[in-house]
Amino acid sequence: MKNKINLRSSILLLTVLVAAWLTFIPLEGQSATFSQSAAVILLTLVLWSTGVFPPFLTGLLFFGLAVVLKLIEPNVLFSGFSSTAVWLIVSGFVIGAAISNSGLGRRLAAFIAPHVTKSYAFLIGGLVLSAVLLGFVMPSSVGRAVVLVPIGMALADRVGFIHGSNGRLGIATSLAIACNMPSFAILPANIPNMILAGASENLYGIDLGYTEYLWLHFPILGIVKSAILVWIVLRIFPDEIVTPTSDELQQVEITPTERVLQKKTSVLLGITLLFWMTDSLHGINPAWVGLFTAVFLLLPKWGVVHPKEFNQSIDFATIVFVASALGLGALVNSSGIGAAMGNEFAQLLPSSEDSSFLSYMALSVGAALTGLVATIPGVPTVLTPMAGDFAQITGFSLPIVLMTQVVGFSTIVFPYQVGPLIVAMQLSREPLRQLLRITIPLAVITVVFLMPLDYLWWRLIGWI
Repeated sequence: MKNKINLRSSILLLTVLVAAWLTFIPLEGQSATFSQSAAVILLTLVLWSTGVFPPFLTGLLFFGLAVVLKLIEPNVLFSGFSSTAVWLIVSGFVIGAAISNSGLGRRLAAFIAPHVTKSYAFLIGGLVLSAVLLGFVMPSSVGRAVVLVPIGMALADRVGFIHGSNGRLGIATSLAIACNMPSFAILPANIPNMILAGASENLYGIDLGYTEYLWLHFPILGIVKSAILVWIVLRIFPDEIVTPTSDELQQVEITPTERVLQKKTSVLLGITLLFWMTDSLHGINPAWVGLFTAVFLLLPKWGVVHPKEFNQSIDFATIVFVASALGLGALVNSSGIGAAMGNEFAQLLPSSEDSSFLSYMALSVGAALTGLVATIPGVPTVLTPMAGDFAQITGFSLPIVLMTQVVGFSTIVFPYQVGPLIVAMQLSREPLRQLLRITIPLAVITVVFLMPLDYLWWRLIGWI
């Protein structure tokens, strides 16, 4: 522990020195704003990655430095607070509180427990499969987490997994990741996918088809990656279930008041799911659907979550953190750092005369590394405008270059890169740092094994 603290302190000290140097001595050929932005971004990313400060505190520090140094217009810097992602998180916390407070999570857990608690491995596998399948009908990672995490935690309670136990951590981390990562392989299921689709159409006139996108990515990034996730969770958080009888599992006491609250929650949740699943028909963003659901759940007398419980339901630290991560992505773009990264990346790409595998790996890994700086939603924003240049250098077609972004931005190392992971862990009430024990080895396996396997799959189906 002492060595870990010393290492973290050394990294922080070195980061502060580099940031100070960038702040007062601009990089050659770059403006002072560019260098100061680089300093603030570097310091923020290191603080988030090392966990020296709570994530929200680092986010507030980022906001303060960006404003004081006048690196970006405030309306752009704080635009994350008006983004659909943040409002989907707000509504998600309220819906999650309603599922828990009404006892609906416990009741659903009691219903499904006999079917998934045959063993700990069966439980983790069943929850991951449920999250993956839900990705086909619900276009929001936060929405999937809001529905499944309270049920997963109720299941943990029923099989005796106490707070901080391996079994409970296994359920929390597997659901957090399964509600997000596999759905990168389903076109309308995640925000970065839709940003990529919109940018591809606007810049190049390329329409990404649902079936082709699914066929290209889901076999490896969806199915195989989910199986590896289950394996890692079972290795990192081993546990056992002392299985009660089916009758014991299904027993749950429901008071008359809870029964009424559960009916209200079930009806509203059903309507919400219907609107989320049909967003392509009515055109209402999932965030605004969730917002209206939250309003109904908070109504005095009729609602499920008492208005006085609003502050307890919402984790404002998470909202500040997600908004600051979005603001960091905006600073990367507005400062020119994103374009500079893209240009440097283009110079490192293998030429069309080199191996297509090397080009594929360079593009995919480059997109993953971009996500470390620009966060995952920022990857398509930064790289898509440069896709034409990348295609010319590598000799790949433009669609191939665009699709390597998916391989890259579905490779997540740190939770700060994507908000839904933070929300899911907050809903589980388990420490966020435990998620790193899964995301880091999963990212390594993705680069070493899944990316080459994905390349072989693309070759097999004639994409490359």
